[in-house]
Parts: sequence; C-alpha cells; structure tokens
Amino acid sequence: MRPDRRLAAAFGLAALLTACGSEPSPAAPATGNQRATAVFAGGCFWCTESDFDKMPGVISTVSGYTGGKLANPTYEQVSAGNTGHIEAVRVTYDPTKTSYAQLVLRFMRTIDPLDSGGSFCDRGYQYRSAFFVADAREKRIAEAAKARTAQQLKKPVATLILPASTFTPAEDYHQDYYKKNPIRYKFYRTNCGRDARLAEVWVGK
Repeated sequence: MRPDRRLAAAFGLAALLTACGSEPSPAAPATGNQRATAVFAGGCFWCTESDFDKMPGVISTVSGYTGGKLANPTYEQVSAGNTGHIEAVRVTYDPTKTSYAQLVLRFMRTIDPLDSGGSFCDRGYQYRSAFFVADAREKRIAEAAKARTAQQLKKPVATLILPASTFTPAEDYHQDYYKKNPIRYKFYRTNCGRDARLAEVWVGK
C-alpha cells in the first residue's frame, strides 16, 4: 500500500524479569552519553515509531527494513512482500533511564500479538510483529514476554523472535511520518483499526 493510502497497564515488569531471570541492573549514571539500540517490528513502522517515541528513556527511533537478504531494499519492494524483509523500527535508548525489558513491555502493549498474518489492516509477512534479538539476553527476555502474554491472553502468541540482521533505514519521507503528516497519520491509524483492536486484545489485562 502506498503511503497516501496507509492514511493503552503494563503486565508487570517484575513478573517479566522473574520469568526470564533478572536483567542486570542499570549501570550507575556515567559522565558520557549512555546509548543502546533494539529493533522491533509492529506492523506499520509509522505507528511503532510513534509509540516508542512517547516512552521515557527513548532517545530516537528510525523506521526501516530488516530480516531479508536483498541489499538496500526500497519501500515498494518490501511492501510487495518479495524480499523477506519486515517493516521495523530501530530504537535508541538510554539504558540508565530504561531497559530492554521495559521496551519489551511497551512493545507488547502496542501490537496484536495474536495475529500471524500481518498487523491490523496491513497483511503479509512484511507486516508481522517481531523481536529482532541481538544476543542471548534479549532472546531470553523476548521468550519470557511471549510466554507471559500467552498466559495472560490464553491464546498462542504469533509474534516472531528472529536474530538481528542488517537494518536498512527507510526512505526519508517515512521517518517521523506521524509528525510530518499528522492528519494523514491519524486517518491511517484510525481507519486501520489499530487502537480499536489494541483495546479489544488488552482490555482488562
């Protein structure tokens, strides 16, 4: 779908950390800038970017493509579903202010983890929800989150856990789309049924 047509508590950080083994405590504040990155796919990257940007401790987000084998894919190629890529967002965060586990908690509440065919109105593998894990620790936390969510929702969780791979930033017009085009973004998000479905999945959880 072309961009002009593509026109919330949490389930307990303590429980997640207990399930996956304790995550190392954040380091004491240092004099230099503290930065770490993580990659998540939650369907439309405009929406995933917007959701993470509202989270304390997040420094920046970049929309892009990952998981496929074609070098430097374009939006048209990825959205056609022929490259093996998934629309994703690279999150840069301050680990002294938030943690990977807290990002995971935020992420799970902004997706439909039961959908194996895409995300909301965007269909196909390229719109699947996924964790792209960089190491064993991230994988352990993601697995614990999936198990916890399945227990909460009493249904199988379809969100993928995949190894981190080359991340290609999307075209400039996709970056901060929700800021650059707020009316079109709101129209897309509403008509895609994202928030209505999130309320349906997570109400009372």
